[in-house]
Amino acid sequence: MAKKNESPVAIFIDGVILTTFLVSVVAFVLYYSNIYHNGTILWVGIVAFMIMYHLGLRIFFGNITSKLVISYKNRFFKPLFFEASLYKLLRVRKWKEKALTYDPDAFSPKKHSWEEIANTMSKSEVDHWINEVISVVSILFSLLWGEFYIFLITAILAMLFDAQFILIQRYNRPLVIKHMEKKAKLLEKRAKKSTC
Repeated sequence: MAKKNESPVAIFIDGVILTTFLVSVVAFVLYYSNIYHNGTILWVGIVAFMIMYHLGLRIFFGNITSKLVISYKNRFFKPLFFEASLYKLLRVRKWKEKALTYDPDAFSPKKHSWEEIANTMSKSEVDHWINEVISVVSILFSLLWGEFYIFLITAILAMLFDAQFILIQRYNRPLVIKHMEKKAKLLEKRAKKSTC
């Protein structure tokens, strides 16, 4: 089986996960084995570990959800009454194209049907909601290392980071569905004409 080509973003994230894993292991070994029992080395280890935690669990759960059947038709993915106003207020249309995409091919109309793309958007939204939970859970590390406010601030920043992707998916999906429905009606009209 041919190996899937990874995007530059995916390669970068995988590299960061590996690097931060190694840095955290070295720092914790130095600190906890009293080879170099220094507060700075502990914090280097904690920061590296938290980066690895946030990115690693996001990839891990993304791989788990890829095995699930997630449909854009699920009620959870229907737009809420206030969303259009919120997107306008936040100017989502202006900045959405600048956001990083882990797997751009998954959203390519050249490689997938519009229905597949709508389902991928829904799967991606689920992933980012899971990431919100991962961010909140990270606050519990303050029980191990103290500094509750530092873990709280990093959790909030991580949640804001993932919120942008939830907004993008919820903004784009209705547009994709509208395009899909328009295309289906056009095909239906053509089919009727050809039978007349």
